Amino acid sequence: MKVATDHKLEQARDEFVAQWGALGTQWGINRTMAQIHALLMTAPQAMCTDEVMESLKISRGNAHTNLKELVNWGLVRMIVIKGDRRDFYEAEKDVWQIFTIIARERKRREIDPALALLNKCAEETKGLKGAEAKAFHNQMKQLEDFVGFASKMSDRISSMRHGLAIQLASKILG
Repeated sequence: MKVATDHKLEQARDEFVAQWGALGTQWGINRTMAQIHALLMTAPQAMCTDEVMESLKISRGNAHTNLKELVNWGLVRMIVIKGDRRDFYEAEKDVWQIFTIIARERKRREIDPALALLNKCAEETKGLKGAEAKAFHNQMKQLEDFVGFASKMSDRISSMRHGLAIQLASKILG
């Protein structure tokens, strides 16, 4: 019975890792980085680079680069195991923490540059005459206002405690 359970667990975990990798590309990170995150997030204990490479069938360079990036994001921590010279990695497992980390990083990498561009375009076209120039300026301002509002909402929600955020979402969606 244990062998069947272990096999089913392994299959489910492999499916999750594969699909998390595919989803990651839609969230702005590469497939391998997302797969490593999924692998470590579901691992019962910290894994070394060799174990990650073996499990995902990837090169050392690919594993090292993506592990380093996951550490930079704050989704993965490097762990030292006494008596072992290898570097081990473990992922953040708290779902709310994962959400807030990803929201913060996406904001820094995507939303903030978009806001800066919208602001620049609006400023550069502020005093221009003509219907087309005014329409462009108004569109940039509307986009800037909307993206700025969405960014502030994301910041506010991300900074809340998990329970409070769920209560707020329940009221809004209820």
